[in-house]
Amino acid sequence: MDIVGSAVGIAVPLAAACLLGVGFVCQQHAAYEEPLREVLHIELILHLARRPVWLLGIALMIGGQVLGTVAFALSGVTAVVPLLAMTLVFALIFAHLIYRESFTRAAWAGAVLVCAGISMFLLFGQPSGGSPVSHVSLRWLAAGGVVIVAGLCVLIGRRVAFVNRAILFAAAAGMFYGVQDVLTRGSLEISEAGLGALFTHWHPYALVAVAATGLLLAQSAFDMAPIQVSLPASTAAEPIVGIVLAVVIFSEQLKVTPVALTAEILGLIAMVAGIIILGRSPILTKRKKPGAPVGSEAPLP
Repeated sequence: MDIVGSAVGIAVPLAAACLLGVGFVCQQHAAYEEPLREVLHIELILHLARRPVWLLGIALMIGGQVLGTVAFALSGVTAVVPLLAMTLVFALIFAHLIYRESFTRAAWAGAVLVCAGISMFLLFGQPSGGSPVSHVSLRWLAAGGVVIVAGLCVLIGRRVAFVNRAILFAAAAGMFYGVQDVLTRGSLEISEAGLGALFTHWHPYALVAVAATGLLLAQSAFDMAPIQVSLPASTAAEPIVGIVLAVVIFSEQLKVTPVALTAEILGLIAMVAGIIILGRSPILTKRKKPGAPVGSEAPLP
């Protein structure tokens, strides 16, 4: 039974990562064709909502998030978010099938590093535990701190060169996704007292606001750069933020023996390194399109 439970605990987040990865490719395919002047504007979402491909991507993303929520309920945040880093692997495989882009040796090496890093972290870290946290606990300030850091990334991104802007926006989106993960767990705990309890706590409202902000940032990053540039930063940021917040807020546990801690750190480093390698691409900037504003490569006003 434990083996079955472990298999389900791995299969569900991997299925979520697959849906998210394919969904992100669909979203980026549509967002990349939108004018650059729509970056960080709600107009971008309104225009994308008319595109069937983008709506398909959103539907797949929602499906992935639902499976992710199920995975959080089964295993906790620290055991799930590393597996969600497989999103980029699934995204690039799907992009390869759609765009017929070559999957180089470097890409294979990156995929192996991601898988090996995740496996090492889970094997030696053995994530477990966690306990409910009061809605007024000061621990939630840690999530607020992440939101502030993400906001700083956006402010800096508005003033830097084009490719760096897309990376910073994507990283900020990943931070919001990490906060979204812990808010999802918090909302799940509240729902145990009945669905009506969700309306009397701040977590679900914050979850909607954080998810919407992350979506806008992600679509803006997709609008500015190819998926090989815009997705890796968010894919790397989400698990790191999610793991740290889950440990700080919910007291989820990881093995902290010298050997285990070393392996966990090396596993996370390997995972991030693999994500960076997977994200390498000769296509680093978005070509100007008819109707794009002059100076679109310059920092945003």
